[in-house]
Amino acid sequence: MNRIEPNYFAGGLVVGTAIGLALHSLAVGIAIGVAVGVSVGSRKKKRE
Repeated sequence: MNRIEPNYFAGGLVVGTAIGLALHSLAVGIAIGVAVGVSVGSRKKKRE
């Protein structure tokens, strides 16, 4: 796995956590945040 930029991951984590909290709970938010952070980070990495 390529190294993911921490700022992209953190941004995805914050957004995902907020969405998860609004929809369900903190645990779901963290799971969504990790998924979003990884996907955004890997997508940015592919463009470079």
